Amino acid sequence: MRGLSAKRTRLLCATILMNCAPMGLIIAASPADAADAADAASMDPAKARQGAGKKAATPKAAPAPAVVAQAAPATGAASVPRPAATPAASGQGEQVYVTATRRRTRLEDSPINISVLDSKTLQAERITDIKQFSAFVPGLTVTDTGPGNTGNIIMRGLSSGNTSTTGNFSNNAVGVYLGEVPLYTDFKLIDINRVEVLQGPQGTLYGLGTLAGAVRYMPNRPDTEKWSADIDGKTFGMAHSSDPGGEINGTFNIPILKDHIAFRTVIGYYNDPGWIDYNHVLKEPGVSNPQPGDESFGTPAQQRENFNRYKDVNYDHTFTTRNQLLLQLNPNVKAYLTYAHQETKTAGQQANGAGVMGTGHDEGPWRYLEPVDRTSDLYSGELNFNIPGIMQIVSTTAYTQQVNNQTEDNTDLLLDLDYGYQAFPNFSSYAKNHRKYRQFNEELRLVSTHKGPFNWVVGGFYNQLKTSYLRHEYVPGYSEWAGYDRPDELEYASFVYTTTTEKAVYGEGTLHLLKNLQVTGGIRYFDYDATVDGGTALPLFQAYPNVNYNEQRGATGADGVIWKANISYRFNPNVMAYFTYSTGYRVGGVNRVAPCTLPVDPSSQHACALPNEMSFQPDRTRNEELGVRANFFHHRVMMTLAGFHIDWLDVQVPSRTKYGNVGITANGAQAVSQGFDATASWKVTPNFSLTATYSYTDAHLTRTTPDLVNGLYTAYAGDRLPGSMKNSGSLIANYVIPLKNERNIVLNWATTYNGSIYSHVGLRGYGEKIPSYVTHRASVTYNTKKWSLDFFINNIFDQYAVTAVSNDYGSVRSRDGVVERYYAYGMLTPRTFGMEGHIHF
Repeated sequence: MRGLSAKRTRLLCATILMNCAPMGLIIAASPADAADAADAASMDPAKARQGAGKKAATPKAAPAPAVVAQAAPATGAASVPRPAATPAASGQGEQVYVTATRRRTRLEDSPINISVLDSKTLQAERITDIKQFSAFVPGLTVTDTGPGNTGNIIMRGLSSGNTSTTGNFSNNAVGVYLGEVPLYTDFKLIDINRVEVLQGPQGTLYGLGTLAGAVRYMPNRPDTEKWSADIDGKTFGMAHSSDPGGEINGTFNIPILKDHIAFRTVIGYYNDPGWIDYNHVLKEPGVSNPQPGDESFGTPAQQRENFNRYKDVNYDHTFTTRNQLLLQLNPNVKAYLTYAHQETKTAGQQANGAGVMGTGHDEGPWRYLEPVDRTSDLYSGELNFNIPGIMQIVSTTAYTQQVNNQTEDNTDLLLDLDYGYQAFPNFSSYAKNHRKYRQFNEELRLVSTHKGPFNWVVGGFYNQLKTSYLRHEYVPGYSEWAGYDRPDELEYASFVYTTTTEKAVYGEGTLHLLKNLQVTGGIRYFDYDATVDGGTALPLFQAYPNVNYNEQRGATGADGVIWKANISYRFNPNVMAYFTYSTGYRVGGVNRVAPCTLPVDPSSQHACALPNEMSFQPDRTRNEELGVRANFFHHRVMMTLAGFHIDWLDVQVPSRTKYGNVGITANGAQAVSQGFDATASWKVTPNFSLTATYSYTDAHLTRTTPDLVNGLYTAYAGDRLPGSMKNSGSLIANYVIPLKNERNIVLNWATTYNGSIYSHVGLRGYGEKIPSYVTHRASVTYNTKKWSLDFFINNIFDQYAVTAVSNDYGSVRSRDGVVERYYAYGMLTPRTFGMEGHIHF
């Protein structure tokens, strides 16, 4: 996914009509057709295209390419939708519609910062999961950390933690939804009608409280009228990989009872071959020597004696399916029942060892394979009741579960803790982690549909998230060498169970004071409680087979109020300005680490949390934004400009426990993020378009904070926050060659600039400035009414670039001659080239 982690401009593409369809947005053909296209989420994609095409003007005009105007990805070739798009219209009267404000509105009339990617863009750019969003959405950065996790999500520079090559497994500052369900996993984006991304806090409109913004995946809904099938297949090669890759997925819509019952299912399999090699995996842990040479891997003969070699361990093998059943009494009473399931397997990190002991760019130096097996399930029921002319009532009940089983090389952690294990010549360690997340939520929302100058939304929300985390660390061969009676080689064990329960009520009201002037106010009250039960054990010092845990319990909780105010004014049909002030929050919680048994004996080994390390409180944002949207020359030239200022209070930051160096979250800083975004799109001719973007973000601390970095190093006011670029930009060029019989060829070239980022706050604690880089991509696509074929190449010049750093250069050291391998670089995906086909039945 080379280059898709690049940070982009932050402001939505506004006031876009169909003759600028390169923006890749939801489009209704004309005002007369708008009602037919309003509920796009419930329509078959081909049917929606056909409806839009009924009144498209100039049938022989070239189709508009489906490229998002705001950004240019480095992995994915731009093309028109598959099958071929309807011809471009005159550029007069077509409108863009969104539902992010909980009611259907024209995008140009939506006085908030919102970006939209429609199904055509998702297909054309081969977007398959959330990690690939940053190239398309202004202000959103998702670092690709490989298939073993869901990636790090950063919106508008709000990030306090060090960069990491291992990503996240759970929620962060951005709320993510699949339809109406809060989602803590990364289901593949198959058969998605559109993605709506909202910048800034959204807690007065949505059940889940948000600190920085929200992302909504809106799936296509079952259709009771027409059977349909869509099949996609892709094959590709990857530089530095030994095998080809491929993907295949299908979408099937099955009417069961006309006007009342329909079933829609999607199924897909993804085989990304990977390119990272593990060349120093121990043949027999506890017997094989992990470092047979003098601070080196030794001679070729020694390496053959001690190591196995494994190629392309960061492969992605994913099976996914999503199934929806529509039960409809009539258009005003309907229910959607959904089940989704996904399994992902990989064998190693998408990272290298930063050159430790002479390892290369495509080589991980670790002693064990590090397989990850992730399974996710979602069950949901959505009930819709429409009381015509009064209001719509929506009730959503959902249960999601994610299970992650992971093995990791634990040797460097124990070496870093300096317990003296390196005295055993063949010392190594591995850990087995079992993580389970279970979430139940219920949301009831009422949205006014009556006429008049005042509109409103009110809702209630209940969410319970339970996590369990089990960790066992093993030291093969060490027990026998050290004289311990521990044949299972279990050195450390812990369990942590947490429960976080949040309740909230929220609402917004909008008053249309004048024809061109409206004001909106919103408020939310929230309350949450969190508990933790945990324990740690050191079995090496216990009689086998006993594992005696030191168990304790902790709890925390808080409540609060956030609010929003917004005003917008349309100066004329081509120019609108808006101003928003909003506040946001992210709930606090309990750390997933076992409490210490007090008093702590400092002469013994411990991995536990002191009372002040057990929990953390909410952090908050105060967001101000001023935006202008404009178009010129009948929408041939469009531009957006927005400035923002965000105060971030009681920032949740990563820290470490005093005992055992276990990672926790703490409140410890204040920061600000401010900047502006600019987007310009120029339709040079009916067949040739250019899009340019630029984003500037200055995110830094505003208060000196002791022990902020790694729990050890002071960070100072003015220190830049990690993970976000100060400067980023892109340029996209699309040219469409029209052919006979509604066929066409689309040529695309895109260049992306990704600015430098900091790995630690202010580069404190051995932080690094990760260099900027530029990537290029290109594609050629042939489209017909029923099928398309796409030839693409991503990262054309096979650019090597670092995207993230794990740990820091301070961990590059030797313990009594044993070299630690803790330091790691995340990397861009190398050059990828291939072809993709799509057929619609």
